[in-house]
Amino acid sequence: MRSGQSHAIRKRMKQARGSFGVRGMDSAWTAFDVVTQTMLQKAFDDPKTVDLEKLSNAIVDQSLKDLSFCKDAGRMCYAVVQQEFTAREQTRNRSVREWVCLVTFICSIFDYIKVNNAPLVALVDPVYDCLYRLAQPDALINEEEVDCLVVQLHRVGEQLEQTNSQRMNQLFYLLRDGFLLQEDLSSMTRLLLLEILEFRASGWTLTDTAHKYYYSEVAD
Repeated sequence: MRSGQSHAIRKRMKQARGSFGVRGMDSAWTAFDVVTQTMLQKAFDDPKTVDLEKLSNAIVDQSLKDLSFCKDAGRMCYAVVQQEFTAREQTRNRSVREWVCLVTFICSIFDYIKVNNAPLVALVDPVYDCLYRLAQPDALINEEEVDCLVVQLHRVGEQLEQTNSQRMNQLFYLLRDGFLLQEDLSSMTRLLLLEILEFRASGWTLTDTAHKYYYSEVAD
């Protein structure tokens, strides 16, 4: 991990710790054994020195065992994700790769977590906000961002439209205008935008013929 990325992660973890509060942190830590407490402290000080998967598993396991800990664990995770979302523009300016990973992470939560078989309403606007940013002219000239946008629309586009069709219409106005009016797009970006425009127009699906056309072009 590059030193700049490490510093940024360390800063956001410390901000999350501040948002969570000293009292809340003390309550959370005492639920763990000494080894896990030490790991959690190190994660806030320098995340790259810790096995984050192991720490995450410890937090989930403790949440399933200790009813009083669940609230603290939820607040801890929420604080980190909230900090990441709030700082998304700074993340994009620092690293497009981190930015598209953040978008993918948020869209994954939206896709996987359901309440009564429906998406979490609270995540609809944050997901739209991320996708709108990917549809701006300065993002459309970056193929990595365009690829992320198209992949996430394939993944959660239909669900998003069912929850707020007006915002989806506005998003596709941006994509249409970018495809038609923006002259500095690469041929790959134009192909991806045309594919997603047709995908939605066809009811969030593609015919076999269209699928073969677009993806043979991508392969070539």
